[in-house]
Amino acid sequence: MTSSLGTAPWTVEDLPPQAGRTVIITGAGSGLGLETTRALAVAGAHVVMAVRDVPRARQAAAHLPGATEVRHLDLADLASVRAFAASVDHPVDTLINNAGVANVPLGRTRDGFETHFGTNHLGHFALTNLLLPQITDRVVTIASNAHKSASLDLSDPNWERRPYRSAAAYGQSKLANLLFTLELQRRLTQAGSTVRAHAAHPGAATTGLNRHLGPVMKLVAATVGRLIMQSETDGALPILFAATQDLDGASYVGPDGRGEQRGRPTLVPRSATAQDPSLAAELWDLSERLTGTVFPLA
Repeated sequence: MTSSLGTAPWTVEDLPPQAGRTVIITGAGSGLGLETTRALAVAGAHVVMAVRDVPRARQAAAHLPGATEVRHLDLADLASVRAFAASVDHPVDTLINNAGVANVPLGRTRDGFETHFGTNHLGHFALTNLLLPQITDRVVTIASNAHKSASLDLSDPNWERRPYRSAAAYGQSKLANLLFTLELQRRLTQAGSTVRAHAAHPGAATTGLNRHLGPVMKLVAATVGRLIMQSETDGALPILFAATQDLDGASYVGPDGRGEQRGRPTLVPRSATAQDPSLAAELWDLSERLTGTVFPLA
């Protein structure tokens, strides 16, 4: 597998053959996860669709080409995460941490975590640690431009003392995704592992993540979306690029257009906070305590 950061825009036609490879994708039943599944399956990969809504995902999978299977995974329930991980008894080339929630009202996961932080970060943190012994190639975690204006309060990550704001909670979880990727790569390198950790974001893609916005913001999003948003198929390209190209560890991929809203995949910058190794290490330690999972590679 080789990188394509030259002058020619990278498209799904540039996806290298995936025959013989196994990929797990969380949230694969719809949106970006489904488009990523479709492209990898067409290229020959065996894709495990890890989803909360199994019947819906099976309906979607029935119309997909290639080899796919649907398994239940609820990232908002650590018992479900553990059960899913225990069911994976074979090597996995790539784990794509794609599932997520955005702009939801204040709520708690089954384990008592704020919904964004618990689902988008802690669920994937636990899943990755539990699956790492089987992963042979890479972990790709989906972040967002929302991380750029976000902060991370490690003294109150679950919004128990702060006034709750859904956009800020979502941004915090996406910042956590990037810090997780940074520290995961540091630990993989220290352990002498060849597995790589990458992050990617889709830009402004037409997914279902904005369904929890209020009516006014939904109208604004729809109006602006007609001007700047790209399709789910195009939004999946940075994910596919991060999952298949030869990139340095901890690389971050997004669209190459203005404001990283749309365009073809390329390496993109992250905020200074998202590059803070001390904060990344502190978040990792907290996440281990909250999930009861640890980095498994010596």
